[in-house]
Amino acid sequence: MMIDEQILNPDEAIALRLRSLYRQNGYRQFRMSKFEEYDLYMKNKDFLISDGIITFNDTNGRLLALKPDVTLSIVKNGRDIPGQVEKLYYDENVYRISGTTHCFKEIMQTGLECVGDTDEQDTAQVVRLALESAEIIREGSRFQFTHVGFVKAYLSALGIDAETDSQLCRAFFGKNADALRELCTEAQFAALEPLMGSYPDPTAAALALEAYCSSAAAAALAEFGGLWQRVFPEGSSGRCAVDFTMSNTTGYYSGIAFRAYVSGISDPVLSGGQYDGLMKKLGRSSRAIGFAVYLDTLENLGSEAENDDWIHVALPKGRLGKQVYDMFERAGYDCPAIHENNRKLIFENPEKRIRYFWVKPSDVAIYVERGAADIGVAGRDILLEYEPDVYELCDLNLGKCRMAVAARRDFQDAPSRTLRVATKFPNIAQRFYGEKCRQIDIIRLNGSIELAPILGLSDVIVDIVETGKTLLENELTEVEEILPISARLIANKSAYQFKKSALNRLREKIQDQVKRV
Repeated sequence: MMIDEQILNPDEAIALRLRSLYRQNGYRQFRMSKFEEYDLYMKNKDFLISDGIITFNDTNGRLLALKPDVTLSIVKNGRDIPGQVEKLYYDENVYRISGTTHCFKEIMQTGLECVGDTDEQDTAQVVRLALESAEIIREGSRFQFTHVGFVKAYLSALGIDAETDSQLCRAFFGKNADALRELCTEAQFAALEPLMGSYPDPTAAALALEAYCSSAAAAALAEFGGLWQRVFPEGSSGRCAVDFTMSNTTGYYSGIAFRAYVSGISDPVLSGGQYDGLMKKLGRSSRAIGFAVYLDTLENLGSEAENDDWIHVALPKGRLGKQVYDMFERAGYDCPAIHENNRKLIFENPEKRIRYFWVKPSDVAIYVERGAADIGVAGRDILLEYEPDVYELCDLNLGKCRMAVAARRDFQDAPSRTLRVATKFPNIAQRFYGEKCRQIDIIRLNGSIELAPILGLSDVIVDIVETGKTLLENELTEVEEILPISARLIANKSAYQFKKSALNRLREKIQDQVKRV
């Protein structure tokens, strides 16, 4: 029976075509119950995308969970049989905490898993099916590839643990070279800087990194190169790139890992890779590779692919924004219309293919993370407080100040009692005092933070300090500096895949201006 796709929603039509693709390539459908025992997810929470799980008690008292994942059930329900490979696909609803709303969301997920005595041919087929799946969603997709075994071995040779050195890894996987330089030795940074680059294939990566590779890293990179050659015997036509900063996948994946982006969607639409570590943890001795297509990301997919060669820049309103624009103008990204005396918020220069818009400073990261802007400039305070999923490309050395603890001059701390902390930055404050093992009561305020200790609302405040004049005039004193702050150039991860050359060129010109300041 033929189905008229015109009566289907875009995500339904795509799911139908994906299902057909997987069946044609020898995959059979896996169906599972809506529920699994909570214990399965609790014991393997390191392999889940989201920590939140919806639980309830069954009529017999068992603690069950609405499934947040399909892969765990497939691995749990399979058996290791020498020479046998299970090829399964699924269309299932999963229940996770949304990264944007921070509430539980029902998500339709399609994907496939190849589990068992797999070989290079099976692995290559899964990668090719991932490539075809992304093209079904929208032509002109972009793929990031990494090899987790290589990254772990490379970092280990430098004395870095990819799973425990959280600060350093956050800087590395966020392409934050400035922060990485501060956290590393000179020798470590010299080896990590080329690892943060993007390469057309593993061969190019090997040429750039061979001087720093241990034997284990070199072996993993050679394995990666062999698989790449099998998947792309005639090259990848620029659709794919090797990028070892492809998020921190070191906890879940063990070998090759990949992620797909399509134009018009700010989040990855597909991700996958080899997960032999999960197999081992669940008592399986065989191998596995798979991927998932996130159909919920397609809700805002337009009918046609966007051919957008403009650079969209979110500038913070106010004095900092004017300083930032002046820097962009000196770098050759001028827009004369921005100097006009009016109340417009959007300004364009068609000749330079650049578009600026003014937004509230605390909102810049949101515009960039959600894809309304390709790049933007946000303070380090905002990035640390909200932790948006963006690339931090460089430190502009503008808007310099510091995050600090302040209190009344006569304040005497008593470590045995709960410290009352007033702040606009509860996450930064919580982390700072958490590292000190200090119990605190966060009082979240939106303005005039200095009033809180004066009126007895709090013991201390955590706030931005520039000159200290406001503290002085209100008889407050700075107790401790938490961290230095300055403006950072950030980029949307999806836009970076499609406009990599233009954005890297812009970053280089901006960095040149920073050096001249």
